[in-house]
Amino acid sequence: MTIKNVPSVSVTYAQNGGSTKSNELGMRAMQERAYEKRGEQYLLIKSPPASGKSRALMFIALDKLANQGIKQAIVVVPEKSIGASFNDEPLSKFGFWADWRVAPKWNLCNSPGTDGGKVKSVTAFLESDDQILVCTHATFRFAIEKLGVEAFDDRLIAVDEFHHVSASDDNILGKQLNEFISRDRVHVVAMTGSYFRGDAAPILLPENEAKFDTITYTYYEQLNGYKYLKTLDIGYFFYSGSYADDILKVLDPNEKTILHIPNVNSRESTKDKHREVEHIIDALGDWQGSDPKTGFQLVKMPEGRILKIADLVDDEAVKRDKVSSALKDPAQKNNRDHVDIIIALGMAKEGFDWIWCEHALTVGYRASLTEIVQIIGRATRDAIGKSRARFTNLIAEPDAAEAAVTEAVNDTLKAIAASLLMEQVLAPRFNFTPKSAKSGPVEGFDYGEGGYDPAKENVGFNEESGKFQIEIKGLAEPKSKEATRICQEDLNEVITAFVQDKTTIERGLFDEELVPEELTQVRMGKIVGAKFPELDAEDQEAVRQHAVAALNLTQKAKEVALSAPDDAQVSGNTALIDGVRKFAMDVRELDIDLIDRINPFGEAYAILAKTMSEESLKQVQAVISAKKVQLSPEEARDLARRAAKFKQERGRLPDITSPDAWEKKMAEGVAYLVRMKQEAANG
Repeated sequence: MTIKNVPSVSVTYAQNGGSTKSNELGMRAMQERAYEKRGEQYLLIKSPPASGKSRALMFIALDKLANQGIKQAIVVVPEKSIGASFNDEPLSKFGFWADWRVAPKWNLCNSPGTDGGKVKSVTAFLESDDQILVCTHATFRFAIEKLGVEAFDDRLIAVDEFHHVSASDDNILGKQLNEFISRDRVHVVAMTGSYFRGDAAPILLPENEAKFDTITYTYYEQLNGYKYLKTLDIGYFFYSGSYADDILKVLDPNEKTILHIPNVNSRESTKDKHREVEHIIDALGDWQGSDPKTGFQLVKMPEGRILKIADLVDDEAVKRDKVSSALKDPAQKNNRDHVDIIIALGMAKEGFDWIWCEHALTVGYRASLTEIVQIIGRATRDAIGKSRARFTNLIAEPDAAEAAVTEAVNDTLKAIAASLLMEQVLAPRFNFTPKSAKSGPVEGFDYGEGGYDPAKENVGFNEESGKFQIEIKGLAEPKSKEATRICQEDLNEVITAFVQDKTTIERGLFDEELVPEELTQVRMGKIVGAKFPELDAEDQEAVRQHAVAALNLTQKAKEVALSAPDDAQVSGNTALIDGVRKFAMDVRELDIDLIDRINPFGEAYAILAKTMSEESLKQVQAVISAKKVQLSPEEARDLARRAAKFKQERGRLPDITSPDAWEKKMAEGVAYLVRMKQEAANG
């Protein structure tokens, strides 16, 4: 097997300890932010893994039960193992005024029996005087089907891993939540580490989502505020051959690792998951049997050290449950030596808490970007002595000889999209403002050497909050409250939709005639229009400009950071911040025209070129070229609208013979529509 390394996204943080410090009530930064909004009827907490969402819910729920007239709190989790996150917590020990207590009979994640049987327990709970119930999404769905939404009036419904919900017709929990919100007799707290799904379906209906007050805590704030973890690396590896033959090229047995082997239906799988696990164990050393107490596999390495490996792939329920219970043993939570490697297939993703994990190694592309974020979250827990963590994704590179070459190309494009998205997710938050005569410095922001200059576009950075304040000439400002919220909170969802759009990635990577504005204006404009149809045209354009600016600044900043000499002194806390500053300060005018002219996929092509053989690269290009996109009537209309705006600004229509490629493209759109009209008139 040959493995080719895609250069990692590598982000270094300040270790300022802010996200792990507690206030006088025992709340960490994110929890305090959420608790401030405890009086809201509908709350959405968007916060990365390990930031303390479970405990934030406990604080909010206890206040609603004691002070807001709520009868009971029902906590709903996607799978039984996550129910452990809501076990009893002595919150008063850390300064809060109450403890979190769940009577054993009301934690249905720990009780035997089928979901259908547990509905009786939900009914009994609703009729009791007890206050807190924990159950799975499935149990909750069945209970609503049997009892109706009105049975839950005046109660708090807390939905963990909220991205499992969808507004699509086949998502039962999504439909039920929309019913709850329409009835308006419950309080809802929704929690998720990533609000984007792997498909195009919205999580809630737009009119219902608008009712939620959002608490956003970014990956950047979380990691920057850690005490120990300083650097996170994200790497994509393309390999040829069988991954199991040479897994040790990427699996370091000295690192605490969660290894997710490929789904049996994926191209990377050998179709025999048990043989794959045996092969990996064999490669690591000599098998010594299993530990009778934990069920962990014991493997003696060449130097004599015994590795403890937890096999969660085993189909024997008794064995797997034994291993799973050993991993969840609260007495071992802070024991670094309890286990060394966890091998899993469908388990150990969301909600799985192993603070010592240094390496999340995943074989095969994961179709859901949410799943990738969740897996990365397994490695981003803060733990003493753990200064570096990494996520590695092993992907089979396209092979000209294989039948599924189109699928391989598709996986490659998705991997590029995922890495673009993660760069964005891990970056500080951008606050864009139009440059005008009234512009001035914002309190708390450092504008670099020389301070704020009224004569040019300025870039300020607040190290504590991890926010950039960036002035852009010609930037459209959102008018409505909702558009302002989207620009402040939801740009990642817009960027996710953009980088998941296969046509966008294909053209961005391989269409040599592509004018960047076609992606940044037309494609991004369509995506914003489809995602936020309730916004008027002005607000949609403002959101589009903000999203393009955020995506392109991250890409250009990374390019600048990577091009810096190795011995260059990195000031501040990240190379990425220096990259943003350098890019933003080096251009004479940071304006919308400039930002729209950058192709956000340029660097991705360089990565592909570096990591794939000429033959593989040609194969990718051939597959994409074969389905090269032609101008559609809808795209022509969009170009014509841009042409009308061009005419307003410049007093003339775009010229089809213009040396400016974007002006020429707009003129082509107008010409296409004229031709269509003539053809229709001629019958």
